[in-house]
Amino acid sequence: MVIYGVSFDMVGKQPIVLLKTTSGNKFLPIWIGHAEAAAILMKLQGAETPRPMTHDLLTGILGELKSEVSRITVTELRDNTFYALITLQTGGGEIEIDSRPSDALAVAVRANAPIFAADKVIEESAIEFEHELDDNEQVVEKFKEFLDEVSPEDFATGAQ
Repeated sequence: MVIYGVSFDMVGKQPIVLLKTTSGNKFLPIWIGHAEAAAILMKLQGAETPRPMTHDLLTGILGELKSEVSRITVTELRDNTFYALITLQTGGGEIEIDSRPSDALAVAVRANAPIFAADKVIEESAIEFEHELDDNEQVVEKFKEFLDEVSPEDFATGAQ
């Protein structure tokens, strides 16, 4: 998956990170906090800060410990909450660390780590645009229409 963008839901004014499958037109919206949205956007836009922010600090610590982020995975949606894992490659092998998706994504953009989502998460929560969309403006417009009518509860397991 790739980070397609960060937007705001029109009803609750909450930030949403929009992940897109690398092939096809499936989009996974994940509601996140304002601080995490800012952290993701800052890195995506190439903004620099005079001192390391939290996710920069974490990435720096991992580097000093000779560990690297090999991938992040959005693993499940349970009780209206997405879960994620940060997978680290260390001298002793791989370890997985539980994380909020927003923090995992903020670390992934700093570490240039690939982003994945479990098939079940995509099946249950992704939005698929039926028609091939030619440009970003069309996608954004369709997504804005979608956001006008959706709430986080619509993504609860078993929701239609």
